[in-house]
Formats: sequence, C-alpha cells, structure tokens
Amino acid sequence: MTGDEMKGPKREYPEIPLVGVGTVTIKNGKILLVRRAFDPGAGKWSIPGGLVEVGEKLSEAAARETEEETGIQVEILELINVFDMIDLDDAKRVKYHYVLVDFLSKPIGGKERVCDEVTDIKWVTFDEAKTMDLTKTARKALEELFGSSIA
Repeated sequence: MTGDEMKGPKREYPEIPLVGVGTVTIKNGKILLVRRAFDPGAGKWSIPGGLVEVGEKLSEAAARETEEETGIQVEILELINVFDMIDLDDAKRVKYHYVLVDFLSKPIGGKERVCDEVTDIKWVTFDEAKTMDLTKTARKALEELFGSSIA
C-alpha cells in the first residue's frame, strides 16, 4: 500500500485541513517512536499517530492509531499540545495541512509489531531521541512535553 492508497481523505493538496492525533507513550523512562513509511516524513522517526475518523473522539483516535501502528494499547493521560502543520510545495501551494493534537499516554497492553504504515518501532530516552532524524511534528511534541529544545 502506498501513501496515496491509504484510506480516508486526500492528504496531499487537501481541500480542507485534516485533523491528526499522536501519542507520546512513555514506559520506564523511554519514549515510543516509529519510523514512518509514507510522506510526510517518510523514513523519519515520529510518534505514533494518524487521522481522526468521523464520529471518533480525539483521545479514542490517538489510542486507536497507536495500537494500529505499534500493536501497543495505551491509556491517554493528558493533552500535550495542539498546533498546525502546513507544508508548501515549491510553487507555494499547500501540499499538507494538518491540525495536530498530541497526547501523553502509557502502555497498558498489546504486543509490539509494525504495520504497513511504519517500518520500525523503537523505545528511546529523550537524549537518544534528540540525536535521531525526527519529523518536525515529533520534535515539537517532545519539546513541548520535556520543555527542552531539540537541535
């Protein structure tokens, strides 16, 4: 499955902003990261997440997306942040426009596995995360939660 074949609304050059959710899941002082298979951010490390489905609460979507991408069931603990992610193409047209809502969560069950949307899963410390090739949105969520800039 390619990024274009993923279910749901058109992600590239959308007609309206899309609502996405993510989780910063922490276990034993380590953060759960996934390596993205598709754009935006293909090949980069990110927090688990995806789009909210019609009729779904934000926290439910965040928990569902985390389990879909990693096999790990989570309990949503609190809101971390809400922000816009707007990427323009070379012609200055909006290629991606997301309103993103990130949550802090903890694992409560499940078994780790990758899905077709991610190529790898890794538990890392904040210091390790700072040295990784993170998506802009993952970097923003971690900086907001830990109160420290990631260079």
